Amino acid sequence: MVIEIIDNFRNTFTEHAIFSVGFLMICGYIFGYLSEKIKLPAITGYIIAGIIVGDSGLKFIHAPNSELLHNLSEVTLSFIAVIIGGEFSFSKLKRYGKKVIIIAFTQMLFAFALVSTGLILVGLPQYAAFLLGAISAATAPAATVVIIEKLKAKGEFVDYLYGIVALDDAGTIILFSVVFAFSVSAFTGDVPRLELAVWHAFKEIVVSVIIGTIAGFIIHYSTIRKNSTNEIKIISLGIMLISTSIAISLHVSALIANMTIGMILINMSRKNLRIFTAFEPLTPPLYAVFFAVAGTELNVQILKDPHVLLAGAVYILMRGLGKYLGIFTGAVVTKSPEVVRKYLGLSMLPQAGVAIGLSLFIQASPLLKTASDDVKLNVIKIINIVSVAVFFNELIGPPLSEIAILKSLKRR
Repeated sequence: MVIEIIDNFRNTFTEHAIFSVGFLMICGYIFGYLSEKIKLPAITGYIIAGIIVGDSGLKFIHAPNSELLHNLSEVTLSFIAVIIGGEFSFSKLKRYGKKVIIIAFTQMLFAFALVSTGLILVGLPQYAAFLLGAISAATAPAATVVIIEKLKAKGEFVDYLYGIVALDDAGTIILFSVVFAFSVSAFTGDVPRLELAVWHAFKEIVVSVIIGTIAGFIIHYSTIRKNSTNEIKIISLGIMLISTSIAISLHVSALIANMTIGMILINMSRKNLRIFTAFEPLTPPLYAVFFAVAGTELNVQILKDPHVLLAGAVYILMRGLGKYLGIFTGAVVTKSPEVVRKYLGLSMLPQAGVAIGLSLFIQASPLLKTASDDVKLNVIKIINIVSVAVFFNELIGPPLSEIAILKSLKRR
């Protein structure tokens, strides 16, 4: 009887994309509220709601609606990136710049080395292990930003965290491009050309920064003399969305482009703080949908493959250890505050869009068409391992991030 009611509900109402958005928002709110009741971040509830509503659960999200939901996710990531960029004022860069760069580099290097080594030891080919090691360097900023905003956290710890998360995206693109170049020989037998890979990564970052810089200047000069919050909101949001779409169309990083917008705005004038304030009322519903959508994309079925589970467990464990030890080592070397050494590594565990995107990039590569069946099978394993890791890291990452931020606030 219950199954029949669910089927009728699914067949009657769920085909419309607007229903999918509204239903995810409400379910996200309910599970987010319940999560907070048991002392977990609301984000965890949003993700669980997505898992229940999506293909792994009740299948209330029809495939044709996924494109709209994906677009909403990209809009939310644009907001998050602008917020992160807004923390990159030149005054902060003068204080923490060198330290943040060193810590960001060490945590990426440690994650790459430990994940690659661990996966080789459990039987993965070297090229697959190295590709997964490069992907492990990526950290999803969304969960951390939402928790910081909710807790209204400020201070040195948060400044370090924002800086490292921002640099992590650019660093991961470079690292992955270099490793992928060396993996080409496994796909085709050709000799890899490192300089081409580095040039490709450099070009992607530079083009992203140029897009963000132009958009940032346009927003600044278009709004600096405006007094109406509604005008400021409309102009800023419109230009931000256009810059996001341009970056996506040119196959460069929309995250880096929007981080650059935030950095340009905050350094052009403190008056631009009102732009960030104007965005605040828009973010809660977008965050709820964003993380619920992330939940719908998590496939519980992949947890049934023991080989993928083993490799995924090694990936998760080694990545977490690498992130923590990398932050700790970098902080010790740079003589950063004790609170950064002890707790910042816990905030680097969430992983989502960039990691999945890089794994799918491997699958979509034209070079794979001429690869052997063994290589193609290993690429599928890479995607499944990343999916397992994202599944767990998106659930356990936000609670650990919240604990770390709360600990940092108590130590002030």
